[in-house]
Parts: sequence; structure tokens; C-alpha cells
Amino acid sequence: MSSILVTGGSGFIGKHLVPQLQLDGHEVFPVNTLAGDIADEATWQRFPRADLLIHLAARSFVPESWNHPAEYMRTNLLGTMHALEFCRRHRTGMVFFSSYMYGKPSALPIAESAPIIANNPYALSKMLAEDACTFYENNFGINLSVIRPFNVYGAGQSAAFLVPSIIEQARAGVTIHVKDLEPRRDYIYVKDLVDAVRAVVNCAPTSGTYNIGSGVSHSVADLIASIQTVLGTELPVHSTNERRAGEVMDTVADITLARARLGWSPSFTLRDGLADMLVNP
Repeated sequence: MSSILVTGGSGFIGKHLVPQLQLDGHEVFPVNTLAGDIADEATWQRFPRADLLIHLAARSFVPESWNHPAEYMRTNLLGTMHALEFCRRHRTGMVFFSSYMYGKPSALPIAESAPIIANNPYALSKMLAEDACTFYENNFGINLSVIRPFNVYGAGQSAAFLVPSIIEQARAGVTIHVKDLEPRRDYIYVKDLVDAVRAVVNCAPTSGTYNIGSGVSHSVADLIASIQTVLGTELPVHSTNERRAGEVMDTVADITLARARLGWSPSFTLRDGLADMLVNP
């Protein structure tokens, strides 16, 4: 049994992860925004010492990052620097999360060795934070694992994100409005992501960087069709055909490394995940 400090413990992923870690027998200390600002070093002085830090706390909504790049940098980079200093002081291992790291990939599926390309302020903040993690691992001996989830969905996610936005519209029985039906994403169900994190924890102190996805991509049109099938609706769909500048048209995670090193594989197809999410909100 390990003692585990989880920042962002009451966030979307944290709410799913913390109970599972507790069921696994770990002593878990979840912390949230009420505990203080992670970009303030004094906040970290109040946290209990632990064997492992799972650093989930972050600003993560890409469209918002264009309007508040400095705030994203403050939380995601400076907050991570304080997390690393916490680990250095207490000789604590760390699991770090970053996503949207690959920009427009030159080949699919995307392996962990693919070039890191920051094409939005959120990705830039996470890229720099990953660099800081690597520096601390190499120079201070911090045992580090990096998890790069692809497009996570599940119960409790903010309606600002695509999957809950579509579900909300479908449940309201109105025309489903989206901007672009064509972009494809690798959607990973939050329960599968939690299982991957548990596998990383159980493999500690083995370090590494792991893509966590389903290994399959689906277009927005596919996603809407799957949601309507699960809900039993046949609502009209309206697309404004707005394409974001620099839009990435397809992403697929190469999850070979996670399978081989962690013994992890996703259990849910997109449709299965959506069905489970709607039955267990």
C-alpha cells in the first residue's frame, strides 16, 4: 500500500480515479482548489508528504487557452514546477498528465517518440512542463511517469467539451449543433484511463511516457451517430462547417508501449463507453 497525493482530486478525472485507488488499498490524499492555488508555493507547504504524487490539477480547455495563455502558463507550468519541488523535497515519485502534444501528426498511429508540436497555448504550457519534469528526473532523480491521454470522455465532464455538449443537446430533443463534422479523434473512456493510471501506480518505480487512447479514431459525425444510437434518438444535425485555424483532422494513439509495459488495454469501445456513461452518470 502506498500513500498517494492527488492534485485535482475533485476534478473530472480525479473523481473517477480517487475511489479506485482507495479500493486498491492505497492511502489517498485528494486535494482541490479549496486547498489553495497550485501556482503558489505556499500551497504546497500545506500538503502532506506521500510516496507518490499524481498531478492532475491543470487548466485544460484548449479554446479558453487562446484567450488566457498567461493563466494557462501560470497554472500548468509554474504549478508543475512547485509539484516537482515538492517531489524533490520529499523524495516522492510523480505521475504527470499532458495531452494535445503532437500537433498535426505526420503519421498515424502516433507513438510516444513522435515530435512534440505545441499548436495551442495549452499544449505549449504542457510541453514546457514536460520538459521541466524530464529535467528533474535527469538531474534530481525524481521517479517520473508521464501519461498522455487522448480525448477523454465520461460522466462528470464539463458541458464545454464535445461529448457532453452533444449528449446535452440530444437529451433536450433539439437539433444537434456542431461546428465541423469531419475532425477525427481517439476517444478514451475515463474508466479505461483510470485503469491505465492504476497500472502505472502498480508498476512504480518503473518510469516512462505512455499514450493512453483507444487506438481507433472517430469523426464528429460518428460520435453523434453513436450517441443517438445509445439514446435512441434520431434528431437532425446542423454543422456550421466552421474549421478552426490549424485544426488537426485525425489523431490515433499508438498504445503498444502501454500494452507491453503496463499490461493495459482499453476495455470499452466508444459505443460501450457512451452507454456506460449514460447508465452511470
